Amino acid sequence: MQDIDEMGQDEARREPLPLEEVERIVDLVRESGIGEIRVRRGDVEITVKARPEAVAPVAAKPAAAAPESDEEPSPAERDGLHPVRSPLVGTFYRAPAPGEEPYVEVGDRVRAGEILCIVEAMKLMNEITADISGEVVEVLAENAAGVEYDQPLFYLRPEE
Repeated sequence: MQDIDEMGQDEARREPLPLEEVERIVDLVRESGIGEIRVRRGDVEITVKARPEAVAPVAAKPAAAAPESDEEPSPAERDGLHPVRSPLVGTFYRAPAPGEEPYVEVGDRVRAGEILCIVEAMKLMNEITADISGEVVEVLAENAAGVEYDQPLFYLRPEE
């Protein structure tokens, strides 16, 4: 293969991406759960989209699956409340769209699998669901604020 200097800028701009790079991009989309990625090299641009059924909402991880930590449980957790944690870094939204009612309010009873909020990451809206049934006791994140991986978003009082 020739150097870019030898073949000129115009030819380099039209050169397709190597197959290995395209395969890596497809694997990234498949493994990460993101819906779409766009890659540009010069004038060449490819877009890889996941099939709609391949992109599932991100469910909050059960407490047992959360990474073990040396931190003490919070007073709320010691009182038997269950934290629903963010499974990714992103922006927290309480409602499906601006101006709409929040998914849940303090005092609402929720069932496992019910949507509690959205965390936007890389322009993808990830629905965060309750991993247990119970009552919403506290909303810990501010609407439209950034959240970190494993950050508690809600406290639920488990159903008895």
